Amino acid sequence: MRVALLALLLLVAGCSSSTGNAEVNLRMTVWTSEKSQLALFDEIANEYRQAHPNVKSITFDVVPFDRYNTALTTQLAGSNPPDLAWILERDAPDFVESKALVNLSPVLKNAEELTPASTKLWQKNGELYAYPFSTSPFGMFYNKDLFGQAGITETPEQAQAAGRWTWDTAMQMAAKVASSTGKSGLVIRDFEYKTWVTLASVWRGFGADAWPADGKACGFSSPEMLTAMRFLHKAIFTDKALPGPGTTADFFAGQSGMTVAQISRAGLLKEKPFQWGIVPLPAGPKANAQVIGQAGIGVPVKGKQKEAAADFLAFFTNPANSAKLSQFFPPARESLINAQSLAKVSPLFSAEQLQDVVVNGIKTGEVLPAHTNSAKINSLVQSALDPLWKPDADVQTVLDGVCKAINPVLSQ
Repeated sequence: MRVALLALLLLVAGCSSSTGNAEVNLRMTVWTSEKSQLALFDEIANEYRQAHPNVKSITFDVVPFDRYNTALTTQLAGSNPPDLAWILERDAPDFVESKALVNLSPVLKNAEELTPASTKLWQKNGELYAYPFSTSPFGMFYNKDLFGQAGITETPEQAQAAGRWTWDTAMQMAAKVASSTGKSGLVIRDFEYKTWVTLASVWRGFGADAWPADGKACGFSSPEMLTAMRFLHKAIFTDKALPGPGTTADFFAGQSGMTVAQISRAGLLKEKPFQWGIVPLPAGPKANAQVIGQAGIGVPVKGKQKEAAADFLAFFTNPANSAKLSQFFPPARESLINAQSLAKVSPLFSAEQLQDVVVNGIKTGEVLPAHTNSAKINSLVQSALDPLWKPDADVQTVLDGVCKAINPVLSQ
């Protein structure tokens, strides 16, 4: 039987350990396995260790993303908790509300320049409990080679300039790629008919959301969500603009014409497997809504070396190191959120792309839906949405079923 994340964190928050003056060995759990990112982490860690000889090692413990949350909560509940941990935005409310993280406000450098939108999920009563090291907007990547093969003459950039960059336009382009090239049209990265939260990239343009800002009511049965989900269902099963359930396609391997993905994924295009472009998310009928995925770094209260861990976190995320990290992880510091600064470390993007997608996305976008009891809610929504992914689904009935499933949890 799975133990709820919140219950585990409440148990963890009741435990604490102190840091002595002995030799220090720090461990940070991460979900990236990209060698270039880990090499930069080691570079920053080595620089820190040179100034702190009592810190003998700093290890970055890679845990696969698909089991990261389970592994982290298991470690926190056991006898070997990490000293620092990456935390996904969907789990932020649980970690913050349960007081499972150390207050970082006293140690962070130049924290006043962090944008309010980037810190919203990670703070309580004016105190910051995790540093939002990655504030990554979603964008629409597209494969110029496949667009050419499909005979698409208007690029997304041209459609945007003409005021026609909408979800209708995007789905028409995707359907044409799928019908003309034998490749998939549009892939919503990591969705795979399971990770429903990524669909916020679509439905927010329709004025819909999973729940309102206070998180106390279900938004799936709203008229706006019904319109959005009917649009998506038609795009999948009638227009064939998206690959259906059971079909996988990787845009970054040249298997689809378009993908909705966070801009931090651009590193997968470093070897230039094909000609590509990127634009902001399309506008919907109600809003030109941009969406952000976030990750924070926190110091668990159960850690055995909290003081040293917090000090290293402050160094790892100081202005100079934040600038280095921004080549992979879009920053939350106001001084770095400009095309000029990002261009120094982001050679894959043009200055126009950096301004249009990254800078504007960070400044105007909203973070993916997050709520306490996230593990339970995620599971309930996924199960309740399963009947939607059939050609003859009754969209209204399915969405009403989602609200019936999660309303009791939202009201807790």
